[in-house]
Amino acid sequence: MSSKTPKILIYSHDSFGLGHLRRCRAIAHSLVGDFDTLSVLILSGSPIIGSFEFRSRVDFVRIPGVIKLRNGEYTPLSLHINIDQTLAIRSSIIEHTAKVFEPDIFIVDKEPLGLRGEVLGTLEALKETDTRLVLGLRDVMDDPAVLKEEWDRKNVYPALRDLYDDIWIYGPQDICNPLEGISLPDNVADKLRYTGYLRRELPNAVKDNPPPTPFGEEPYILVTPGGGGDGVEMVDWVMRAYETRQRPLFPALIVLGPFMPAAAAAQFSERAEHLRDVEIIRFTPQIEPYLAHATAIVGMGGYNTFCEILSFDKPTLMVPRVIPRREQAIRAERAEQSGLLKVLPIDRYPDSDLMSAALSELPDMAAPSSAGVDNLLGGLDVITARVGGIFEEQLVDDGRKLVNF
Repeated sequence: MSSKTPKILIYSHDSFGLGHLRRCRAIAHSLVGDFDTLSVLILSGSPIIGSFEFRSRVDFVRIPGVIKLRNGEYTPLSLHINIDQTLAIRSSIIEHTAKVFEPDIFIVDKEPLGLRGEVLGTLEALKETDTRLVLGLRDVMDDPAVLKEEWDRKNVYPALRDLYDDIWIYGPQDICNPLEGISLPDNVADKLRYTGYLRRELPNAVKDNPPPTPFGEEPYILVTPGGGGDGVEMVDWVMRAYETRQRPLFPALIVLGPFMPAAAAAQFSERAEHLRDVEIIRFTPQIEPYLAHATAIVGMGGYNTFCEILSFDKPTLMVPRVIPRREQAIRAERAEQSGLLKVLPIDRYPDSDLMSAALSELPDMAAPSSAGVDNLLGGLDVITARVGGIFEEQLVDDGRKLVNF
C-alpha cells in the first residue's frame, strides 16, 4: 500500500438525485467500521452532500455540479460557464485529489469513464501506481439494448479491459444481470464479482431515540420517491387515492425528496392540509428511522430504496419510472417475479381506484423475507472481504509482513 494507513477514494458523478451518493456513503461507512485505520474520501458532484452526516474517517470533496437536460446534454448546475469548462475543472480536481491522496483502492461508481470521460485521466495515472482500480455497478443499469448502445458510443471497453482490476456488481447473481446482452472480453468477464445488495441499518444516533412521527404510535405507510426529481406522478397518484378514497387506508407519511420541483412540493403540501391522515416531509437525510417504523412502503424502485425495503423487511408497492431509463422498471419486475413485492405500472396513472385498492391491500402483504430468496443482503460483507484481500495482496507486493485485517 502507498502508506502505513489504508486509503480508499470513491468517485460518484452525481449529476442528479441521491442514488450514487447514498450508495457510496453506505459502502464508505461500512468499510471504516470494519477497518480501524482506514480513511475514505468521496468525490461527489451532489449539491446536497453537506446535508448528510459522515462517520469518522469518511470525508468528501465537492466538485462543481452539473445537471442533465431532457435532450441528454449536461449543463453546469450553478456556475455561469460552459459545460466544457466545468468538466475541465471537475477533471482537474479529481486527478489532483487522487495524486495527493494516493489511494490504495479507487472505486468508480457506475460510469466506467466518469461523466463525459472525466475520470479517464485519473484511471490512467493511477494504473501506473499500486492503486487497485474498481468499477462498481448497480444490479440493473438500463434496458440491455440501450446500455449496449451507450457503452459502444462511449467506447468504455478498453477501460474495462486494460484499466480496471475488479468490477463489482451490487446485487445477487440470480436476480439481475446488468451486463445482459453485452459481449465482454474474457478477461473482463473474469473481473466480475456479484456482491449481493447493500444492507442498510438505523443510524446509531436514532437506534434508541427514534424521531417522532406525525401519527404517534399509529401505524402508517411511508411513501418515498427517493430524490423526488421524477416522483411527481407517483406522489400525485397516492394523494388522489386519499382524496377520493373508496375504502379505509392507513395514514400516509410522504417524504418528497430534495429534488422535487418546488411548485409541485408546495401543491402537495397544500393538498395534504385538507387530508387528516396524510403528512408531508420535504426532505430528511435520515429516512431510515421512518422506514424502520413504517408498516409498509410505497416507492419508485431506485436502487437505494430497494436496498432499504429489503433491509427493513416491509411489505412494498413499487411504482417504477420508465423514463429516461427503464432501470427501475426492470428491477421492480424481477423483484415481483421473485415474490419480494408488488408492482403498479406507472402507465395506469392516474386511476385513483386502482391505487386505492393497492394501498388498502398493502399492509397485509407478505414481507420480502417470506419469499425465501438466499443471499440478498450480503453486499457489504462481500465488499469488506474483497477489500481486505486487496490490502493483503498489496502488503505482500510491498514486501511487508502480512497483517491481519
